[in-house]
Amino acid sequence: MDINIRIDKWLWAVRLFKTRSLASDACRSAKVKILDQVVKPSREIKTGDVISISFPPILKTVKVCAVSGNRVSAKLVPELMEDLTPPEEYEKLKRNHETEFEFRQRGIGRPTKRERREIEYLKRTLDE
Repeated sequence: MDINIRIDKWLWAVRLFKTRSLASDACRSAKVKILDQVVKPSREIKTGDVISISFPPILKTVKVCAVSGNRVSAKLVPELMEDLTPPEEYEKLKRNHETEFEFRQRGIGRPTKRERREIEYLKRTLDE
């Protein structure tokens, strides 16, 4: 017997979102898709569905292996979903974290307008 459950509840149950309301908001703002179609929070999912979720700057893709309405522990998440996200997406996320990191010595204060512009210029050139 295959149970159907709302997508927002499942996304919360497999710990992709911290709260169910965040999962619902993501669905309403067209960040969650099934078969390249935007879904509403009330959309029922079933085993085998492939879900794409936009977590800028990456697009996470997961496959529904099992359906559960109750939030599960982190150890049990692999039983409910399979992560199909390509490694390049995680590399993009890692690269983004590395380029966003800034170090300023303690005690020199906030950057001036000129220094801020130079920092933004460097960030733009690294992204290209």
